[in-house]
Amino acid sequence: MSGGHLDAEMLPTVAAFRVPYIAMHMRGNPKTMQGLTSYQDLLQEMLFYFAQVQDRCRQAGIHDVIFDPGFGFAKTLEQNYEILRHLNTFPKLLGPILVGISRKSMIYKVIDTDANGALAGTTALHMVALQQGANVLRVHDVLEAVQTIKLFKTLYS
Repeated sequence: MSGGHLDAEMLPTVAAFRVPYIAMHMRGNPKTMQGLTSYQDLLQEMLFYFAQVQDRCRQAGIHDVIFDPGFGFAKTLEQNYEILRHLNTFPKLLGPILVGISRKSMIYKVIDTDANGALAGTTALHMVALQQGANVLRVHDVLEAVQTIKLFKTLYS
């Protein structure tokens, strides 16, 4: 999480254990991030951030990095959808992309429900994420996610 910015020992520890690292984009910390949603160019700033994180990971000896756009972390509802619409710009430049949108407010606020009522919206946006190049889905509802992936693979194989 946080590209190693919140814990100075994170990258050396990941490198020592030779495990994959998930680098999530966010600004600030969980207490301050919602006040840090102003960007000149969201996608370009995220790409720059991820390029810096990738460089820091390589310098630390980490070569297996998964990139998480950080839906909801220092992003407005509109910005979350902008990222999802343009997710296909990330994999070509960086590496595997993880999408963690399961039952998030970006879904349930739009369809006027709560997290418990957001399964259909989550499933729909998981398909969009896969179509846009997501490699990994972070989910709450495993069965429905597996079914979505099977349908995606059938459609695009």
